[in-house]
Amino acid sequence: MKINRFFAVPAVVLAAQFSWAQVKVDPKEKLDPIVKSFVDEVNNNSQLENMAGELLDGIGPRLVGTPEMLAANEWSAGKLRSWGVEANLQQFGTWKGWQRGITHVDMVYPRVKSLSATQLAWSPATKKAVEAEVIILPKVSSKAEFDQWLPSAKGKIVLMAQYQKIGRSDEQIKEFATPELYEKLKAEKEQAAKDFTAYVKNIGYDNSTLPEALEKAGAAGIAISNWTGIMGANRIFGAKTFKIPMIDIDVEDYGMLYRMAEKGSKPKIKIDAQSKILPDAKSFNTIGMIKGKEKPEEYVILSAHLDSWDGAQGATDNGTGTLTMLETMRILKKYYPNNKRTIVIGLWGSEEQGLNGSRGFVADNPQIIKGVQAAFNQDNGTGRVVNISGQGFVKAYDYIGRWLDGVPKTVKGHIKTDFPGMPGGGGSDHASFVAAGVPGFSLGSLNWGYFGYTWHTTKDTYDKIVFDEVKNNVVLTAALAYMASEDPEFTNREKRVMPQDEKGGTIKWPELKEPRRDSKEYK
Repeated sequence: MKINRFFAVPAVVLAAQFSWAQVKVDPKEKLDPIVKSFVDEVNNNSQLENMAGELLDGIGPRLVGTPEMLAANEWSAGKLRSWGVEANLQQFGTWKGWQRGITHVDMVYPRVKSLSATQLAWSPATKKAVEAEVIILPKVSSKAEFDQWLPSAKGKIVLMAQYQKIGRSDEQIKEFATPELYEKLKAEKEQAAKDFTAYVKNIGYDNSTLPEALEKAGAAGIAISNWTGIMGANRIFGAKTFKIPMIDIDVEDYGMLYRMAEKGSKPKIKIDAQSKILPDAKSFNTIGMIKGKEKPEEYVILSAHLDSWDGAQGATDNGTGTLTMLETMRILKKYYPNNKRTIVIGLWGSEEQGLNGSRGFVADNPQIIKGVQAAFNQDNGTGRVVNISGQGFVKAYDYIGRWLDGVPKTVKGHIKTDFPGMPGGGGSDHASFVAAGVPGFSLGSLNWGYFGYTWHTTKDTYDKIVFDEVKNNVVLTAALAYMASEDPEFTNREKRVMPQDEKGGTIKWPELKEPRRDSKEYK
């Protein structure tokens, strides 16, 4: 039989990747036996790939208010219970219900072409396919002129985003262009962005109010292209319309439509968006708990947000953080039966809308918050952890230093620390604990192109996970949780003296904020 090498070679490579996926530890290093058992379990019996398939391929994206988010809550609680961990869903609010459906966007004039496009989250569905001419925003310089134009949008699909003249990444342009050409193209791109920002300001609207004005004027739909600057990746957030569809079109197709409309070709597209608006849905955190045997009223928290935007699978934001904390909890339950302090896993909902799940947990569980020894949060991609900050706690160096001493050298060797550091103000869920004066630490990962390529984009998919790196993070998190639980001392919460800002005022410690309990005022 003739071998098809096109398929055979990747299979060999894949097999090699799995066989090499090990957390390397110097055999001469004297590890605590329990930490050594963590390493052995990660290397020989990892459940990461299986869980990733169930969560990311099976359930998929986890937008707050969707049936998929509830499915993820129930799945994660079921996983914890299957390992003998007490688990429940803790409600912190409600959110507008919605479910993504099949979306087709096609150019139907002057020729036929299927377009690469995504309906924005919570966008209204089309009862029947909407077919209309595509137009661009007018070249005006004042709100009065724009408002005079607005009736022209009636019955049209409006291209609302900036036109990108070049759809190549900056890195590729830099690689191939002459230095002079690179600087020229870079300057042109920067100027175009400034001009568009000034345009929107001059016409008196912003990204929220402009869609509302177009919808009120009778537009048939709105299209944007929230391109990241990396080829193929667009960011997908929420729609700003209430009755008409709002979609994101990939930069290549968006640019084609824009040029045709600008030149008077009057292109037409058809949008068929079959999403469903559902009743308000309850919003939950998944909470798991292993009761402490000596100090049950003191807590070590494993933190990650379970929700995602839904342009893709939410693999690195924050499937990898969720998988890290679940695998850590599984290993702790299996190899650390006499945990001194209570170990809690919190998989938060609605982080993407303002840390609502973790803020809800902080507000609703004062007794737990009072006894938190430390919270470890992971939320920025698939990479190995390379940064840990003291988050502004004066004595953080003392206890984090002790805990890191229990981590394998090959794992902690990647990590740079910053003490006392500055308190996190809201980038991820550790900030909810820090604002409450609780030692909450971000396990900051090497980005692997996170912010440009996968963060909130159409490319945040399973294949972007580097499981070797995630295994590294499981060993780190399990060792830190174990050391924090065993520490004879309760962590000191003394805050640093805050520095001055550029204007000479004193920077304030982050404010403790209430969670958004519903979506009524959310835009």
